[in-house]
Amino acid sequence: MYSLGLVCSTRNDPDITEKGTSEHINLNKNTSAKIKNPLADLSPAQVVQDVEDFANEHQLIDILPLLQKGALVARDPQNFSEVPDITQAEAAAIEAEVTHKWRQPKALYFTIILCSIGAAVQGWDQTGSNGANLSFPVALGIPETGPDAEKNQWLVGVINAAPYMSSAVIGCWLSDPLNKYLGRRGAIFMSAIFCLLTPIGSAVSQTWPQLFVTRLLLGLGMGLKASTIPMFCAENTPASIRGGLVMCWQLWTAFGIFLGTSANLAVKDTGDISWRLQLGSAFIPAVPLLLGVFMCPESPRWYIKKGKMRNAYRSLCRLRNTELQAARDLYYIYAQIKVEQDLAGDSNYATRFVELFTVPRIRRATLASFVVMIAQQMCGINIVAFYSSTVFQQAGASVTGALFASWGFGLVNFIFAFPAVFTIDTYGRRTLLLFTFPQMAWTLLAAGFCFYIPKEQTAHIACIALFIFLFAAFYSPGEGPVPFTYSAEVFPLSHRGNIEIGMAWAVAVCLGWAAVLSITFPRMLAVMTPTGAFGFYAGLNVTAFVMIYLWVPETKQRTLEELDYIFGVPTRMHMRYQVFHVLPWWINRYIFRRQVTLEPLYKLDHLATSG
Repeated sequence: MYSLGLVCSTRNDPDITEKGTSEHINLNKNTSAKIKNPLADLSPAQVVQDVEDFANEHQLIDILPLLQKGALVARDPQNFSEVPDITQAEAAAIEAEVTHKWRQPKALYFTIILCSIGAAVQGWDQTGSNGANLSFPVALGIPETGPDAEKNQWLVGVINAAPYMSSAVIGCWLSDPLNKYLGRRGAIFMSAIFCLLTPIGSAVSQTWPQLFVTRLLLGLGMGLKASTIPMFCAENTPASIRGGLVMCWQLWTAFGIFLGTSANLAVKDTGDISWRLQLGSAFIPAVPLLLGVFMCPESPRWYIKKGKMRNAYRSLCRLRNTELQAARDLYYIYAQIKVEQDLAGDSNYATRFVELFTVPRIRRATLASFVVMIAQQMCGINIVAFYSSTVFQQAGASVTGALFASWGFGLVNFIFAFPAVFTIDTYGRRTLLLFTFPQMAWTLLAAGFCFYIPKEQTAHIACIALFIFLFAAFYSPGEGPVPFTYSAEVFPLSHRGNIEIGMAWAVAVCLGWAAVLSITFPRMLAVMTPTGAFGFYAGLNVTAFVMIYLWVPETKQRTLEELDYIFGVPTRMHMRYQVFHVLPWWINRYIFRRQVTLEPLYKLDHLATSG
């Protein structure tokens, strides 16, 4: 479904400013909570004339009739069948966007799958270092027991955190200039080079400083990749299935975690080189990414921002089922971006960074992306992904037993990521988060209390593993896929590159706090015991739940352009609605079992159903 925006019909609305022949909601203060289709206020004749001017300006006269027909479909998507000269096949294709929304071109699925494979590098590295933690500290002269135990525990944490530190400080921020000059595909290609070579460098390191440096370099590729790939996928995907496809990033991260735990088991009996193989094998997923990324169509939105309309149309022809849909999306995206760029001024890199916190519409996206990203670390998933083998070993398991238990975690994490493909666009990002965080809190707390079971009893390790597996099962369809999907879609396409720097901010928050977690957890285990550490993160789950409830708007099935108006709603208005409308409604509906209705926050004056 190409979910077009909603027309604002109130001419005296204070949130509307005059601009030309049409009206546009103030993107920074959308107190009416209305969404705008830039074509809906225009007459068919005006649309036809504007499209002709557009085609002349960008040398697209050869497809002018197709562009005009597509623009008329975008102007009134509910009545697309009444557009003059639309064929039966074209009408059927537009109708299928609702009735068969997963029927998409092979090029789109190839793009999503290939780029998502890049996420496996991150997952594989996490679990590669997880298994290597059992042996590399001794091999490199920094054992976690003995007279220097406290110092070495910090060193192990810093080495494990190295990719996340360099990602947060440098790697993520490289995405803005590299995306600007090389495009989405070029930036992904550069990241794949780092992700291919640095795991091999880790495998041949002879001292812990060498290992630390190679992992710092790995972080450059990880940060650039994590900032670019979700954004690239979001820009190529229709709104109705964007969440389901973009979350393939998390699915492949989970798959990478599973492959990493499998590799840990496969090489556990190779002796002194086992940790080298565990770290080095993470290069494998980078190979197809490096070889295949330029076979994907470039982001049409990136081409439009660069004024390359012909290239954008060619990309859309590969990413949509018909030429009419490609022409419709080309002009609609162009029209929406043009309005937004008229409202935004030119800015340099420093100004765009400042705008993340000063422009109201962008600030709300910055806050929401911050919440979902930091929540991924607050939930405690990475204390398991980074250190599950260590935790299970402290629970009394042998090296083999700890690796098998970690493998079970990886398997559960991977299997339970699949439901999110279908639920993320049905129930929505916010709903999944609000459901899963309380479940993660009690399962993590239960796992911590299971350490009180005497080690001599079989139930000790079995119960710990059970609740950690349940924790992973709740994480995978909720906080697992949402953060990168959400952050890739919430920043505006206008404002001269805020989408790139916004995604860099979001990923830097996530990976930066992952570094903090990785550095602190070895020492936390020693000082607080596993029970205290797990209880601490259970409490953070509750805190994250409250933050999400107050500050994270729903974004499901909205085009990237429409989200400008969603995030135009002031934060205070959104918080008041959640506290004084949604909460009482939920209590009455689900606790007192009363039949009550909830007034929606967003006023949908002109509901669109096509595309």
